[in-house]
Order: sequence, then C-alpha cells, then structure tokens
Amino acid sequence: MDYKYINQLLERYWNGETSLEEEQILRSFFSQICVPEELAKYRPLFNYEQTETKTDRLGDDFDERIMSMIDEPQEIKVKAQPIHISQRFAPLFKAAAMVAIVLTLTQAAQFSFQSHDAGNTAMPGNYSSRPVQGVSVALNDSAHLDSMKKAAMEAVPQQMEQHDISMLK
Repeated sequence: MDYKYINQLLERYWNGETSLEEEQILRSFFSQICVPEELAKYRPLFNYEQTETKTDRLGDDFDERIMSMIDEPQEIKVKAQPIHISQRFAPLFKAAAMVAIVLTLTQAAQFSFQSHDAGNTAMPGNYSSRPVQGVSVALNDSAHLDSMKKAAMEAVPQQMEQHDISMLK
C-alpha cells in the first residue's frame, strides 16, 4: 500500500508546517492497529495523549489535604543565640581601626611634605634642603615657599633682639 500522503504529512510536521487538522489526521492514522513497519517508530509520538494517563489534574482530596496542613498548629522553635561583647562592638573596632589608619597616613604625608631646615633639624641622608631642578613639579613649587619660610625664620631672632628677649638653648 502507498503511504505517500502520510510521508508528506510527516515531512511537513517535522518542518512545523502542518495545520491542526493535518496533525489530527496523523494521530488517527497512527492510532490504527495496522501501521507499516517503516512508520511504526513514529507511533508513540502521536499516540502519547491516548496512551498516557493525565497526571496534571489535581486529586479529589487535594483541598482536604491542603486545609489539614493549614489547620495544623505549627510549633516554631526559635533558639536565642547569645551575642558576646566582642561581636557587638566589632563594627566599632573596625571604624576605630580605619580612623587610626587614616590618621597614620595623614601624619606620614604631612611629615614627608614638611620642609626641614638643615640647621634646625637633622634630615635623613636622602633628603636635601634645596630643591633639585627638573626632578619634580612639587619640589620646584615648594622652593618658593621654603625661601619665604626661611626669611620669616630669620626675622624672628632679629625681632627678639629688638625687644631684649633672650632665647633658651
């Protein structure tokens, strides 16, 4: 027997081009008892709805089971956990550590940018009291401020001599 029409419908089915009526024709064909051997492999695909029981339906006792679960009193046990003082103050300790770090870094930055006179304080070997030309913009800009500060420091002893104030050394 020639099943050319069924083969054409199957080809269109795999391409997604069949209508609902054509799919119904395929379902009815594969629900027959006599199906050729070359087409028998497609039988479970089209007979699935008829052979499988419907499991997506809720049982008749579903409402009763849900209501019994809702009506049952549930005992909720909450165990209090003790909080130690170190746990309570942990955020405060973190904030204090951050403040200490910021203050330390601020002091280090201020110390590194302070100008030191060679005569008043001892400077480490890698520092120089005069700016080096062309090395850094910051050093070149600070040269003017350093000379103003040095001039102000030289003026203080002269004013003290004018007022007869003796310095303790």
